[in-house]
Amino acid sequence: MDASVSGLLTRMWDAVGTPGSGGAEALEAVEASGPRVVLPSVFDVTGLATCAVAAATLAAAHLHAVRRSEPLRPVTVESTQASAAFRAEALFAPAGWTLPSLWGPLAGNYRTADGWIRLHTNYAHHRAAVCAVLGAEDRDGVRAAVAGCAAEELEGRIVEAGGAAAALRTREEWLSSDAGEATRDAPLFTFEERESAAEALWPKGRAALPFSGVRVLDLTRVIAGPVCTKFLAAYGADVLRLDPPGFDEVASLLPETTVGKRTAAVDLGTAEGRGAFEALVTDADVLVTGYRADALAKLGYDDGALAALSPGLVIARLNAYGWDGPWQNRRGFDSLVQMSCGIASDGAAALCRDEPVPLPAQALDHATGWLLAATVARALTRRFTTGAGTSVRGSLIGTANLLYSLVPPADPLTPTDPPAPEASPTAAAVLEDTRTAWGLGRRVALPGSIDGIRPRWVHEAGPLGHHPPCWEERV
Repeated sequence: MDASVSGLLTRMWDAVGTPGSGGAEALEAVEASGPRVVLPSVFDVTGLATCAVAAATLAAAHLHAVRRSEPLRPVTVESTQASAAFRAEALFAPAGWTLPSLWGPLAGNYRTADGWIRLHTNYAHHRAAVCAVLGAEDRDGVRAAVAGCAAEELEGRIVEAGGAAAALRTREEWLSSDAGEATRDAPLFTFEERESAAEALWPKGRAALPFSGVRVLDLTRVIAGPVCTKFLAAYGADVLRLDPPGFDEVASLLPETTVGKRTAAVDLGTAEGRGAFEALVTDADVLVTGYRADALAKLGYDDGALAALSPGLVIARLNAYGWDGPWQNRRGFDSLVQMSCGIASDGAAALCRDEPVPLPAQALDHATGWLLAATVARALTRRFTTGAGTSVRGSLIGTANLLYSLVPPADPLTPTDPPAPEASPTAAAVLEDTRTAWGLGRRVALPGSIDGIRPRWVHEAGPLGHHPPCWEERV
């Protein structure tokens, strides 16, 4: 294993477990291979992808070994596979049917009077906010309106109106802002363990897969959270995704983000919906949420309330801009965080371009999702061995801080579009046939492997709100 990859994996492994949880010797079970640069960038995106996948896969293997009282099985990760997984939503290929664009018609980067701004309009209410602020309904009108505005002032107006936007900032500008100063040292994850006498109800000794019998309540959307729960589902978890009735997710993401899961609709604004939700939490082992920091608390479901319903519950939370400072409750997405924290500016500077240059993938989303899965696996291991419940918090800005701390490979490739997986000698392992509710297609295969264990997604990808809000029988 490349020394820089080994060092990064060690850092990640330390970051995804509660202090004192041990398991450092498990790193010896990992073998990483493949090109050192697959996703070309001025940042070490390939190393980030390879090690995030390795950390999650190792954590699953470690839980499996503990549950079965057997030696840790070897774990292998190939960098091309891991890098392809970081572009899974872009590489999904329908067979005989069509997916809509990943981006809304108004989404993108726009030149302002003093710089650049990115508008995120994939959700109808975010698009409506942009149109209301700018008094424009199409791309040409938005472009003309934005051109006369100062970037940060316009960002503030759109956010205030309930939209999502980010002005282009340099790293220095970000760190000198109130939001950047508050999160300059934001870690990948923070942990809070809770003592619990509640016995884990998932089977012991005979688990076929690392998460067999584990119930995961999935309150996530877009990419980061669904990446986490998709991994848990592949290795045996019963994952139930909950959304409000009629929620309109980005349709192009659903073939990737719902695979392996059941989906249900629950209205937390009604007594019936709250009763259904609380019944699900009571019998859950894990709750993963990507809602803004204050969203569940406003509904009466902070960590204390959730733990009261299920004392040993693993509560895994992620957000965009961290858990401290004035932006902790701000709407945010990977592409916006890259604009805010300096990544897109540094990409432009490296190529001498007068426009934002983002990473070659939604790498903050994907890395955060894989690493959150690793924290869940290690928290479940603690639950199994000590009975403790755990609350975990991560953020895209914490992952951005990690990326900034990495030394890029000595000879990074030019940050252009990364090579297609089909051009790789490992193409057969990267893409695989799949069946969805909409038709056949080809998807990026789950990267990483645990010796002797074959992951699989039991449920085909499909629409939201498709199943009843109840758990399957534990297996």
